[in-house]
Amino acid sequence: MNGASTSETGAVTGSPVKKESRRPKYTKFTQQELPACKPLLTPGWVISIFLIVGIIFIPIGVVSLLASNKVVQIVHRYDQTCLPSNTTTKDEQLSYIQNPNTDKNCTVTLTVPKQMKSPVYVYYELDNFYQNHRRYVKSVDSSQLEGKSVSDLSSDCKPEDYVNGLPITPCGLIAWSLFNDTFNFSTVSNEYVPVNKNGIAWKSDVQKKFGSNVFPTNFPNNNRTGTSLIGGAELNSSLPLDQDEDLIVWMRTAALPNFRKLWGKIEQEFQAGDTISVAILNRYNTYSFKGKKKLVLSTTSWLGGKNIFMGVAYLTIGVLCIVLALVFLLIHLRHPRPLGDPSYLSWNRKNSHGTDNLRS
Repeated sequence: MNGASTSETGAVTGSPVKKESRRPKYTKFTQQELPACKPLLTPGWVISIFLIVGIIFIPIGVVSLLASNKVVQIVHRYDQTCLPSNTTTKDEQLSYIQNPNTDKNCTVTLTVPKQMKSPVYVYYELDNFYQNHRRYVKSVDSSQLEGKSVSDLSSDCKPEDYVNGLPITPCGLIAWSLFNDTFNFSTVSNEYVPVNKNGIAWKSDVQKKFGSNVFPTNFPNNNRTGTSLIGGAELNSSLPLDQDEDLIVWMRTAALPNFRKLWGKIEQEFQAGDTISVAILNRYNTYSFKGKKKLVLSTTSWLGGKNIFMGVAYLTIGVLCIVLALVFLLIHLRHPRPLGDPSYLSWNRKNSHGTDNLRS
C-alpha cells in the first residue's frame, strides 16, 4: 500500500509527534524581571548608620540616667533587725516567727537623704521567693475570682480548695500565702503619717479579674488553730475581692524570685534630713527558705522608679556604635577599596608565585 501506514485507531504512525514543552509560561514574575530594590551597603552607608544610631542613643541614655538619679529611694532590710538578739540559728528564727505568742513588733528609723515629693510610694520587697514556680502560678481559680463559678473549683487549687467539704474563697496557694506584715509611719514628733491603700492595683485587674459579688468564705487564714502560724494574711469576709487591693496586687505573680510589690502611697512631702519612724509588725515567714524582707520608700519620675539599666544600655550601645563608626572610617581611609572592582575577588587575585589563581 502506497502512503503512510495507519494504526488501528486511524493515527498516522509515520508523522512526527510534537512534544509538550515544559518551559514555564513567560511572565515577568517567573523570569524575575520585576523591578526590585537591591540596597547595597557601601562603606559610607555603614559608617553613617552607626553614627546616626550612636547620636540618637547616647542622648536617650543620658536623659534616662538623669531621670533615674532624680528618684529618691530608701531601702531598709528588716527581717534580721526585727529579730530578738537571742535568735541566731534558723531553728530559733522559725520558732520565733511560728509562735503566735511572741512579740513581733519592732521599730526602725529612716532618714530622708533628699527631698521626697508627694506621692511617696511604699513597697515591700521579697528576695528568694519564687512566685514564678509552675505549681504556685497555677494554684488559682480565675472563674471563682470573677464570680462565675464559686463552688465548683479547679483541681489546681489543691490543697487549699475545700475545708470540711466547703469551698474556700479565694482558693489556691497564692491567696493563702498573702503578705501580712504591716507598717505604721510617723514623724520624729510622733505625728501619724497616713498611708493611702486605694489605687495601688492595676485598674484592669480590679475591673475584670475580681468580682464585686465575691466575698472571702472559709478562708483558712481566718480560722487558725493550734500554736503555729499558717499561711499569710487574713481577709475581711465583708469586703468584696475587687476592693481588697492588697490581695489583687499579691495575686499578680512576679516573674523573678526577687520582686517588689506596692503596699501604699504616702500623700505627704518629706524634706532632706527628716526622720521617719516605722512601726513594723514582723509576721511573714521568710526564714524557712532563707528569704529577705525589705521596706522601700521611693518617689518616681516620668520614666518610673529608680532603674539605671535602660540608661546604661542606651549609653553602651551608643558609644559602641560611635567607636565602630570611627574604626570603619579609619580603615576605609587607610585602605580604600573601589566598589565593584572584580580584581579583589579571590579567584582573580594572584597567588604567592605571581601566577593567576585560575591558571594555577
